[in-house]
Amino acid sequence: MMEEFLFHLAHVVGLVLDAIAILLVAVGAAEAVFTIVRGFGRLEERDQIRRTAWLRFARWLIAALTFQLGADIVLTTAAPTWDDIGRVAAIAVVRTFLTYFLDRDIDAIRERAATSGAAREPGRPS
Repeated sequence: MMEEFLFHLAHVVGLVLDAIAILLVAVGAAEAVFTIVRGFGRLEERDQIRRTAWLRFARWLIAALTFQLGADIVLTTAAPTWDDIGRVAAIAVVRTFLTYFLDRDIDAIRERAATSGAAREPGRPS
């Protein structure tokens, strides 16, 4: 009885976490498109706007991957198969690489902003 309850609870929690991940990707994509479209009129800042949109979208993706990893962990604990374990491992590896490269890009942008005299990250309010 308790085992069945935990199985159903894990399933519900996994679905909720997956839904949050989907929502985060949708919001991030909408924000990226809005940022790029809004920047069409500013030719001199086009590269900076695109870079900012990409970095912010990457942050949304990392957040979504974190929730998806949580969902897969919860679902894997309920009924672990080698396929489930492999999926969790793959998501963890992808998230780790995305985080590493995103952090590297953010640091590079901050260094460029510091050397050019800009006091803030592009696209971010002071």
